[in-house]
Amino acid sequence: MSWLNASFGLFGEHVLWTDLIGNVLSLAVVYLAMRKTLWTWPVQLAGALLLLAASLHAHVPGNALKQMLFCVLAVYGWAMWTRGRREERGLAVRQATLRERVVLIAALLLGTAVVAELFIHLDWLKVAWSPWANAYIFVGSAVATFAQSRALVDFWIVWVLVDLVGVPLALKSGLYVSGAVYGVFFVLVMVGFRNWLRESRDVRAPQNKAVTA
Repeated sequence: MSWLNASFGLFGEHVLWTDLIGNVLSLAVVYLAMRKTLWTWPVQLAGALLLLAASLHAHVPGNALKQMLFCVLAVYGWAMWTRGRREERGLAVRQATLRERVVLIAALLLGTAVVAELFIHLDWLKVAWSPWANAYIFVGSAVATFAQSRALVDFWIVWVLVDLVGVPLALKSGLYVSGAVYGVFFVLVMVGFRNWLRESRDVRAPQNKAVTA
């Protein structure tokens, strides 16, 4: 399993192949999600496993915990999309109801507060910089992935909210590659949000006509 620790030099820094490939797969997930392909989830699972290996190698327990959570969510999303695609009209994207939006916002706010306290007070989970921002990105990413598994258009909005913190935080911390990745994420997310929103309206329009007929 020595290949899990394989790395190469870049600008005087050691870059793990697991970290690089895992991030590339994470970007691929956004593109695949735009196309609503079932490959979204196995690719996300593979990326999370690679980033989990990279996090364990770098002794970053907080990020490792996040990747473990993403593994679980990827399996859940895979099952949900598989079931949705078996329905007569295939996987239908939709906008969240008011209740669902309240739940997502509450999970984001309360989850951030809880995880931030864990990052601050638990020695094995402590992060070296910005525990609240890291907690927000941690929880926001999980909330977005869960909403994605439910085929909710709103998951793109959550990703935008995560990127608004992730990009400046990465650049401020000198993590320019991560900042660039977040920047690409932002562009893809905006395109994905436009496509899914348009599709959700197209799906809802025939239903409204049927009701008024």
